[in-house]
Amino acid sequence: MSGPTIAELRRVAQPEHVRSRAAAEHWVAHAYLRQISPYLTRPLLAMGLSANQVTWLMITSAALAALSTAWTGLAGALLAAFLVQLQMLFDCSDGEVARWRGTSSPVGVYLDRVGHYVAECGIALALGVRVANGDGLGHSPAVVADGTGWWAGLLGALADPALFLGALLALLVALNKVENDLVHVSRHYAGMPAMKDVEQVRVPSAGAVRTLRRVARLVPFHRVFHSVELTLLILAAAVIDLVVGGYTATEVLLVGLVLAGLVTLVGHLAAVLSSARLR
Repeated sequence: MSGPTIAELRRVAQPEHVRSRAAAEHWVAHAYLRQISPYLTRPLLAMGLSANQVTWLMITSAALAALSTAWTGLAGALLAAFLVQLQMLFDCSDGEVARWRGTSSPVGVYLDRVGHYVAECGIALALGVRVANGDGLGHSPAVVADGTGWWAGLLGALADPALFLGALLALLVALNKVENDLVHVSRHYAGMPAMKDVEQVRVPSAGAVRTLRRVARLVPFHRVFHSVELTLLILAAAVIDLVVGGYTATEVLLVGLVLAGLVTLVGHLAAVLSSARLR
């Protein structure tokens, strides 16, 4: 295959400032995906795909992962976990294609954000559908007994606690992500330079918030809303449900994630306001 060697790709497309980013690199990238990604990036370059086209492959993988989550049973959970790994692999490769070709752009950054929103919010919403499809949390029929038409079906769906909790979880995930993105938006509108992607900037200055942040780092429940962690937890719950029968583990997971999402949303807001991110 013509084109760059794997060593050349690692040197140009995986510079140290990318590998050492505090927040932009997920642990799976550090652990193994950056070792694998050049072997995907090389054929993508040979096919002539642009960085944005690779990002669309990432978005597609994210959407399919969300759809797979709604599929009850172990097979859906396994497929979702696999597709999320593929999503993250494409997420590594699109940046490598952009850096090799020198084509990084705001459009690419925007599409990358879209992909992560699709993955994390979609999987959260699909978890509620998964529980509802398994007749969990007092599942109600989609159509009320004395109603007809699409509006009756909508009322029945909204009355389902599993679907409600899934929608609430998706909203909490979205708001948590928005809290991060609004930091960059606020700095831009205030005429401030881009925030450095280093850990020191994120440390709260308030003593109480800083202590709570240290506690959260010991029990990092706030990290479970990434697509990787979400699908791994869903897979673990599916295995437990397969062993014991029913969907109790998946129901408990859904409720637990909603509670963790509420705590994380408040804590995240306090951490942003008490750190140097907006100063």
